[in-house]
Amino acid sequence: MTKNLLQLNRENYHSIEADNDYMSVSQFKSFVECEAKTLAKLKGEYKQASSNALLVGSYVHAAFENEIAFDEFIEQNNNAIFKPRGGKYSDFETADQMIKAVSEDSFAMFALDGEKEVIYTGELYGSPWKIKVDSINHGRQTFSDLKTTQDLYKRYWSVKYESWVSFVEAWDYVLQMALYRKIIEQNTGIPYNPYIVAVTKENPPNKAVLHFDDSRFSFEYEYLEMKMERVLQVKQGHLQADYCGKCDYCRTVRKLTDTVEIGELIYA
Repeated sequence: MTKNLLQLNRENYHSIEADNDYMSVSQFKSFVECEAKTLAKLKGEYKQASSNALLVGSYVHAAFENEIAFDEFIEQNNNAIFKPRGGKYSDFETADQMIKAVSEDSFAMFALDGEKEVIYTGELYGSPWKIKVDSINHGRQTFSDLKTTQDLYKRYWSVKYESWVSFVEAWDYVLQMALYRKIIEQNTGIPYNPYIVAVTKENPPNKAVLHFDDSRFSFEYEYLEMKMERVLQVKQGHLQADYCGKCDYCRTVRKLTDTVEIGELIYA
């Protein structure tokens, strides 16, 4: 691994410098979705607006990190969480119910038990990688990630898998857990078992602890290997980035040059 890579910590983990030095699961997914947008973010030319769903997810995560991190998050996002006349916005009232549902479930808390927000680095598919693990338990040789979702049982059509899938596959959480497992093994010498603690935004929230059959990971490693050659070529400037034409960045910079036949709309 290159010696002059940025040494990562909590403060700089999400910085542009860190993202330029390292690949991450979120960056990889971003390249697959839209190369042009990802490059613009890496160059500091575009900053994606934070969605309310992302903010709620971060709020729930912070609650299970530690009390200090949760208090800091609330202070930094006070205006988004609290109404001007007092009380929380409904999304965060729902988030409080999600936090309560998980924190009062002994099995969910057992699955989340361990060292929090641990950063690891490694090298795979020709690139340095960075990961931040929600919770890792070295005694049990497990790691876990807390995920929020609309409905445990909602189905999504996946182009990647060419089938109907759960939210876990739809948002590439299998790929995330597979990659994390490889990087953790590089650092510990042991293939830790991954779990997802999922909690829904329903009223009342539903919850589950999810495990993975090892056979699921082989496809993800093949997928990463297949995609990474082009991703690195684009990131390093050797290939021109493609525009997806549909994301927020593409909508911002798009200039019309021709007409579109209506049949193309469902295949774009």
